[in-house]
Amino acid sequence: MVAITGASGALLAQRLIEALQRRERPPVVVYSPAGATVWQAEVGTPLKTWLSHTGCRTFSYNDIAAPIASGTFPTGGMAIVPCSMNTVAAVAHGLSSNLVERAADVTLKEARPFVVVPREVPLSTLHLENLHKLAQLGVRVIPPFPHFYAKPVTVDEVIDHIVGRVLVALGVDAALPVEQQYRPEQREG
Repeated sequence: MVAITGASGALLAQRLIEALQRRERPPVVVYSPAGATVWQAEVGTPLKTWLSHTGCRTFSYNDIAAPIASGTFPTGGMAIVPCSMNTVAAVAHGLSSNLVERAADVTLKEARPFVVVPREVPLSTLHLENLHKLAQLGVRVIPPFPHFYAKPVTVDEVIDHIVGRVLVALGVDAALPVEQQYRPEQREG
């Protein structure tokens, strides 16, 4: 499952969905209204329109009776990319007022792989406490930080690295591609 919430980082979600499809693991997608708004601003295409061309199965944000709201629906895990601090807080405290939160709750209770890519800076003490709580619950927290050791030149390289990290954390890929790994020979002097 891929959930998209109202934080900057729509390109990360787009690239993750494309990467999962290339691996023949088309995700189920759910997104918040704010996620759709940010997507439109960052990608330039309405999220609903883009998703209609992907063949991904989608569910309404308010449909808490959707199959992904039950542990009996088999998934390989969940990624919330990007993950707003509102969603981080809700998931960290077991709230289930919409389908993203309910699917997250199910992912936690079923002990399935779970990744959040939070997007907020600077982080307040409250943000850090909520992210810490998620980490204690077994959620992999992957902030979208650049991988300077590989000397990325383009934004696409940074995006691919973050998506690579998410794919590894979900167990979809075994390791990062060689070009994204730290190699001592890259160091100067």
